Formats: sequence, C-alpha cells, structure tokens
Amino acid sequence: MIKAKSYAAYDTKSPLKSWDFERRDVGTDDVQIDILYCGVCHSDIHCARGEWFEMQYPQVVGHEIVGKVVNVGKNVTRHKAGDLVGVGCLVDSCRKCGSCKEDLENYCEAGMTGGTYMGVEKQTGKPTQGGYSSTIVVDEHFVLKIPANLDAARAAPLLCAGITLYSPLRHWGAGPGKTVGIVGLGGLGHMGVKLAHAMGAQTVLFTTSPGKVADGKKLGADDVVISKDEKDMARYTAKFDFIINTVSAPHDLNPFLNLLKRDGTLVLVGAPPAATPHPSPAVFNMLIKRIAIAGSAIGGIKETQDMLDFCGKHNILPETEMIAIQDINKAWERVVKSDVKYRFVIDMATLKAA
Repeated sequence: MIKAKSYAAYDTKSPLKSWDFERRDVGTDDVQIDILYCGVCHSDIHCARGEWFEMQYPQVVGHEIVGKVVNVGKNVTRHKAGDLVGVGCLVDSCRKCGSCKEDLENYCEAGMTGGTYMGVEKQTGKPTQGGYSSTIVVDEHFVLKIPANLDAARAAPLLCAGITLYSPLRHWGAGPGKTVGIVGLGGLGHMGVKLAHAMGAQTVLFTTSPGKVADGKKLGADDVVISKDEKDMARYTAKFDFIINTVSAPHDLNPFLNLLKRDGTLVLVGAPPAATPHPSPAVFNMLIKRIAIAGSAIGGIKETQDMLDFCGKHNILPETEMIAIQDINKAWERVVKSDVKYRFVIDMATLKAA
C-alpha cells in the first residue's frame, strides 16, 4: 500500500483536518500521480456536508487534480513517469453499459460508483478518496493529458468546471450563428463565457450583480444582462438558442424560459441541495414554444480530453486564486459566500507542512 497525506472531512460540520491513509498499490493498468494542484469545487462542500448524498467518513474530497506521473503499471501505454496529467470527477465506470461504450462514462448506468470521491474502488472495495491529498492511483483510462502550454497551477478547475460547461456547449451546438446565454458568473459561469466565446457563439451573461458587468465583458461576453431588471431581460425575449444555468441556489426558472426561441433549451448544470430544488416552472410557457429543460453532468473521458485540447489550442484557463491547504476551511467559507474570482486552487506542496 502507498502512504498518503490529506485533509479530510470527519463529519458534516467539523472543519477539514489532516488525515493519513493508504492508497492501493499500483496495479497493471494503474498510474500513480503525485498531486501538485487540486481545484476547490462547490460540489466538494455539498458532498462533505451531506447536502446531496449520505457520506462515509473520513472523506477526502477534490476532483480537479493536476499532477506528475511517478509510477505506472506494466500494461500502461498512454502515460509515463514525468508526464503532467489530470484527473477529474471519474476514476472508474462499469465500461460495459451503452453509455460507457459511447464514451459517456459520466452517464454510466451502474451509477456514480466510480467517482473520484464517494465512489467504491473495485480493486479494494474501499471508498474512493479525492484530490485534497498527496498522491492518487488511477486506472490509466481515466487519466488525462494536460497540454504543455497550459499553466499547470491554473489548469486544475478545467477538470470539473471546464468540462461541465464544455459538454453542454458542444452537445447543443454552440458556435457561429448561435446565441447562447450563461446564467451566473461564478466558477462554472466564467468558464462558460470563455468557452462559448471561443467557440464563436454570441455569448450573453446573466447576473444579478451589476458589479460583474465589466468582468463578464472582459471574460468574453458580448453583452451582460442584469437578470433582476425586467426591462433588461425583455431585450432578449425569444432570442436564445439555448441557455446554460450554472446557479445552484433554488430560483425561478420562468424568466429564462421567456428568452428562448421555439425549440430552445434551458440546460441546468448547477445542482441545488436535495432538500431545496428549483420551484417548478410554468408548463404553458414550455408548450407554446416547444421548449425544453434539460440537465447536463460533466463529460466523458474522451470529451474531457477534447476540452483540454481545445483549451490548449485557444489558451483558455480559469481565473484562479492559489491557497495553501491550511487555508482550506476559510476558502470553503468564501466559496459559500461567492467570495472568489473565480476558482480556488490548492498548492498541494503546502500539505508537507501541514
């Protein structure tokens, strides 16, 4: 077994604190990665606090991982020692169902048993543990190549925030001639603006904060709409091909349905706590324009690599703030308050001093 250091959640309420545990030995198809950086996702907080699912503790969260390969199994061909690689939200799947065979492991019909955390290792039967740790062992199929031109210190959030927006933008055809809306300018939304702009779509940001107008345009939005202002919203009635809503707090979806063209789609990627979902929208509004409400969750491994390559080609990186692991609890408090522009990344070298 391989010794690992981490910061872990011990229950739903206590601050994260250090925990030493063991990773499995490197198997024939495995890659061992020493973690350099790990992004901080709001999902980490939801999960650690039991707001989405029942948890087993201690639990190491973190699924935006960038690191260096230090060891590989004898069957590994895609990666070698010294490579800069990434691991996102998945470290396994059943690989037998229709979704897995179509490179959509994120929709594996066996469920999220292969999550980077909150999953179950087939090899050991133990709970998977995430990236707020010193090292990780992952099957090579789920290990991604980080383009050499991308700054490794900023790339980690691409492994969740990046693919969470890239996948629906590709699926619903963002590009020249399409008008795309992004609701919310947070960790997810700012990536949506950057990616939609790079794809050539007319990109409109929706925010409740007038103070984010300048940021939105700087990041690539062609226009910014204050969603609390009915007159501002009315400028775009029936103008959008699709709108991606990144906001996880429960809110009224009807104002955004009004902005969709016939056959338009409102795509939800922000997941509210299970106890407080979005209020049900008005059905009649959907009937008269044949519009749809859809969901989208991260992306498959092939699509995630496509996203990384696209970001490498267009030099797209998240806006990040680097923190030490010792400051993780303060960082979580700030994430909950939306007090970060726009994603925290943990320098895992600081774990040695913890």
